[in-house]
Amino acid sequence: MATSKSPSPAVVEKVTHYLHNGFHDRSHGVEEIPPALGDARWTPELILSTWYAAETGLPPNDLEHQVGHSGGGFDKLDFKFLPENDWLSNDDSISTSMILNRRDPTRRKLKLSIPVYGGGMSYGSVSEEVMVSRARAASEFGTLTCTGEGGYPDGLLPYKDNVITQIATGLFGVREETIKNSPMVEFKYAQGAKPGLGGHLLGDKSTTAVANMRESVPWVSLFSPFPFHSVYSVEDHKKHLDWAMIINPDALISVKVSTPTDVDMVAVGSYYAGAHVIHLDGSYGGTGAAPEIAKKNIAMPIELAVPKVHKHLVSEGIRDEVTLIASGGIRTAHDIAKAIALGADGCVLGTSELVSMGCTRCSNCERGRGCPFGLTTTDPELKEWIHPDWGSQRIVNFYSSVQWQLREILRKLGLDNVSDLRGRVDLLRYLPRGFEV
Repeated sequence: MATSKSPSPAVVEKVTHYLHNGFHDRSHGVEEIPPALGDARWTPELILSTWYAAETGLPPNDLEHQVGHSGGGFDKLDFKFLPENDWLSNDDSISTSMILNRRDPTRRKLKLSIPVYGGGMSYGSVSEEVMVSRARAASEFGTLTCTGEGGYPDGLLPYKDNVITQIATGLFGVREETIKNSPMVEFKYAQGAKPGLGGHLLGDKSTTAVANMRESVPWVSLFSPFPFHSVYSVEDHKKHLDWAMIINPDALISVKVSTPTDVDMVAVGSYYAGAHVIHLDGSYGGTGAAPEIAKKNIAMPIELAVPKVHKHLVSEGIRDEVTLIASGGIRTAHDIAKAIALGADGCVLGTSELVSMGCTRCSNCERGRGCPFGLTTTDPELKEWIHPDWGSQRIVNFYSSVQWQLREILRKLGLDNVSDLRGRVDLLRYLPRGFEV
């Protein structure tokens, strides 16, 4: 966990050197970074600041760690902080916890230490070592992580109280025993990065081990259909959720949907179907395997979807009975706080966890040997780059930095609980063109 101790001068010098000279220390030697490190959303400085946080547990002082250069979305929002004399004291009494169950006293409450948990990344899309790193970090930090739709490797069992199992349209690796293991079950109806397209795992990532887990044929591409072909109404949707709730009478149910223009109506339907958590996945999420044309042209950006759904749930009188989670392009503590101010209760992170373990956003995630950092691969040699001891500590440090930054934002706004930030759009300001934070 992070402490108040400042990073050592050696760490500061090292990260600054990386920024100016183009090298990346992965604790396995030094490797040259490609000139095209990052993009407008994940700038080189955001990537480097995430590595710094993953090493130290604190944000850097001399790197941009709040926004990117996308020219829109969260990058054009800022907070209206109080005058410094009105800030709260700098201590750990500011609450960052989030409760997931707001409607059903017969099921577990699930209180997380931060308003963040790990998004679904399936076995096959990432290695088991990465999945175990994420699960171990979730267990240590008091939050959750999600299996994605590729099954439940045995390495996750020691951390089962912190692992969400996902049921997606392909039903790959779905088993009753893993549903029984899970504190929360997530039904994935659509992914914000590619709504209407389903899921894809190309053949060179479908190794023998992956195929065994997914009960498929090795080295053959796998496609999850869109949508669930057993769900064409709210009544069908409710039957889905009831099935999982019968298998595990203690588990919460999350419904993950993309962000079409009528996403507010979808959210209300999921509430009446029995969902405890409504997870909105916006258009800029996903790894480098998601097609750019889909990310940029189909779903609604998450910063537009969240206030739309929040307001509709309020008007229906059911807002306080569900937990609204946002994902899809959320990178930093400041993004998380902005999403909450727009109306979410918390956020899901995926890419940020991978970046904390060394991802450079090279966008080769769909290829079996395309990830040189051993993250989005099941190649037996490349996956050895990530050891769960190292990977989990990097994620824990990153979350420590996120929590510290959230507390800083809250105290500068005069709030002592992150739940008090929900829906406070009055605390946000839009930055006009040419104006930087």
